[in-house]
Formats: sequence, C-alpha cells, structure tokens
Amino acid sequence: MAARPQPTARRIGLGHELRQLRKAAGLTIAEAVVGQHFDESTLQRVETGWKSFRQAGHLRELLGRYGITDEEQVDRLVALQREASSREWWTGTGTTMLSGMPRFLGVESAAREIRIFHPTIVPGLLQTKAYAEAVHDLHKPIDETTTEFVQQSVQLRMKRKEALTREDDPIKVWAVLYEPALRYPVGDADVMRGQYETLAELAAMENVTLQVLPQEGNGYVAFHDVNIMILNDGLPTTVQTDTAWFTVAVTDKPREVGRFSRMFDAMVAAALPPRDTPKLLHKLAREITE
Repeated sequence: MAARPQPTARRIGLGHELRQLRKAAGLTIAEAVVGQHFDESTLQRVETGWKSFRQAGHLRELLGRYGITDEEQVDRLVALQREASSREWWTGTGTTMLSGMPRFLGVESAAREIRIFHPTIVPGLLQTKAYAEAVHDLHKPIDETTTEFVQQSVQLRMKRKEALTREDDPIKVWAVLYEPALRYPVGDADVMRGQYETLAELAAMENVTLQVLPQEGNGYVAFHDVNIMILNDGLPTTVQTDTAWFTVAVTDKPREVGRFSRMFDAMVAAALPPRDTPKLLHKLAREITE
C-alpha cells in the first residue's frame, strides 16, 4: 500500500507550533487576531488542528505579529500549511461521512500505534469484509442508511485495514477482544468462521497483539468502544468513541486520554495472555459449526 498523505497530522502539528509561538509572544488569541484577516474562532480552530488558513498570506501575517522574521522558519511553516491543506486519502470515495469521521480518519492515518476495544462486536479495524457487511446490515433498518452508504462504508473500512499489512511501517495494533463480543452472531456461520480465521492470522503478525477478555471474568469492562491513537512526531495521543447520536467523538484532551488509557490498561490486566488467543479462536470456530 502506497504511503498516504497526512494533512490532518500536518494541521495538528502546525497548530501546536503556532500555539507555542503565540504564547512565547505573550499574546492571547483575542490579542493575536487584532488587525488580522481572520477572527478568534478561526485561529482557535487552526491551533487545535481542526482547519488550516485558506491563504498562506494569513499565516505570514500572523507570524509577523509573533515576531517571527527568520525566512527559513517562515518558509518551513508555510510549506507545512500547504501540506496541511492537501486532500486526504479518502477524498473522492463518495462516502457520506458521519460527523467527526473525517477528523478520526485523519488522526488514524497518522498513528503509529492503535489500542482498541469494543464491548459488543469485533473492532472495525479487524473486521473481514463479510463481517463488516453483516454489521452494517444489522444496523441498516435502525439507522435508516442506504445500500450505497453501507457499500461505501465497508469499502472505507477495508481501506483502513490495509494499514495493518502494508510493507512500509505497518501500524501497530493492540486489541482487547471481549469474549461475549466474539460470540455475538453477526451474519451466518460462514461469516463468523471467516472472522475467527482472520483474527487468528492477525494474531500471528508481529505488529498485532490480540488479547481476549474472558466472559467469566470479574474485571473491568468498558461500556463503550475505546480507541486510543498514539501519533508520531510528538503529536498528542488522541482518543475516539462512537456516540449514540450516530456521530464520532474525537479528542486529545489529556483528561479523556488518561481516562481511556486507564480503561484499556484495566482490561489488559484482566485479559488472557496473547499466546492463548489463537487457541480460543479455533475453539469458537469449532463450536459455531456444531
């Protein structure tokens, strides 16, 4: 799989730098935008990586206000802004994105390691195509989604999954699989057997760690999905979860990152060691044929 551009990561990195430069200049956001061609809201969103300036001139003016006169530094930041404004890898897929999904995809693309858990199903990044289609079909009448939306969403999920097997620096994944979620029937027996076989294959990969949280255990179990994305280049760890309102919540606030990390660590402590995962998956595959 070819290397993907990472505009979201560039925006986050640029925002961090601009925030530090503003603080070094002793300015508040309100003070920084005085006389500029953009408002406080725009600068705040730029600093948090949610958007980039539409014009390089706006960035140059801001840097001038911060007292940055070194042309090499200015040119580097302008180049970073240009990269941050480029198209994301999924642009043109035709998928109607859920609220928050573009931000999540951008951060996920920049992650070097992802830690995931889902209380009711196999996490999306580990799903087979058949399993993903069956999950969407289950939710289709509830969410009133179209067949086209389902097909595009499944295609997008399969493209995301390629990050696990790409030759150049594959992403590291550490997943806690809840046994009741593994046993929850999605699709027919063939779909479930195929999913178990794929999980066993993934568990054998060096960059993938799978642990099963036993059904009979009495340890901590999160009531919602947990997704922790650890980024490169000093960018902030970011967490994501789906909401009941059909949206995707993404944040890098330290309080929430710490909370999600404690959740994951607690489940890892109660889960079986990775070496036991293939044996349990093969057991589940045999049981579903009976």
